[in-house]
Amino acid sequence: MIMHPAIIALFAGSVIVSCMVLYSILYGTAILRHWNLKSGDERQLELEKKTYLISTIMSYVIVFQVFSLFLFICTADKLNTLFTGAMCAAVTLNVNGFGYPALLLKIINFVLGGTWLVMNYTDNQAFDYPLIRRKYLLLIVITPFVIAETVVQGAYFLNLQPHVITSCCGSLFSPEGTGVQGGMASLPSMPMRIAFYLAVGFAIIAGLYFFFRGGRAGYLFAFASIIAFMVSMISLVSFISPYFYELPTHRCPFCILQKEYHYIGYSLYITMLAGVVGGTGVGVLVPSRDIESLQHVVPRIQKRLAMMSIISYLFFTMIVTFVMVVTDFKLEGY
Repeated sequence: MIMHPAIIALFAGSVIVSCMVLYSILYGTAILRHWNLKSGDERQLELEKKTYLISTIMSYVIVFQVFSLFLFICTADKLNTLFTGAMCAAVTLNVNGFGYPALLLKIINFVLGGTWLVMNYTDNQAFDYPLIRRKYLLLIVITPFVIAETVVQGAYFLNLQPHVITSCCGSLFSPEGTGVQGGMASLPSMPMRIAFYLAVGFAIIAGLYFFFRGGRAGYLFAFASIIAFMVSMISLVSFISPYFYELPTHRCPFCILQKEYHYIGYSLYITMLAGVVGGTGVGVLVPSRDIESLQHVVPRIQKRLAMMSIISYLFFTMIVTFVMVVTDFKLEGY
């Protein structure tokens, strides 16, 4: 393993996070089985104490997971100087077979973790903790992904061999390239442009409809925000990134994170992630609208999440559209 401070921090942090999640699951399972707020026995009092501890632990864990995604990408980008032919995180992640799976797991955990924080915050607003079983069920769902991320990320770092000769990101993300990266780069630009604006537009309209009408439309908005997120990620490779580079052959989604492009990639990724977390948060809270102690709390939280998602997707689309309009560069197919 390359002894880099950021790698050590990520590696140690993931191990600690996994241990804390396993500890939380141990008591979370007991809460699922024995929780009874009407009971005043010793076991119930002990569970009530533990749930405060677990909520605090998991809040710190999820916040770390959120920041570790960007630390992981930033670290991969900074390590490119150690590999011959590498120019950015795209190639560093491709040095072995664990880089991109680790990144995918981090994105999944970002979304799941953000959703758990939304549910935990909402549950804490009621005196009777009506979502306690639901949030611990979600925690059980999240746990395998957190463990898998720790294992895959560890395998990635442990198998990094400095001075390995690699291909540049231009060949990795090219229509002639193989794998998922080449497949995204080979998608025709005009259909992807139409799909992008339709997907984001649908998410924004669904969000506005939910904001003013509420109700079960939250499910539609959650679905639309997830579709918009996935289409936006593919569009970054297919047609968006060449406009930032003003090169039709340069489709790397990582070079835009670098200084020469004013770190604009971080704004794009943050807005996309905020959009999908806000949308999924709205969806996961829909069943809670009928709970008596949350009837006035949930709609207020959902509206805030919906507005966060709408603004995030609007901001992302405005950045992309502005760059496409002001530049003299025109991608083939427009």
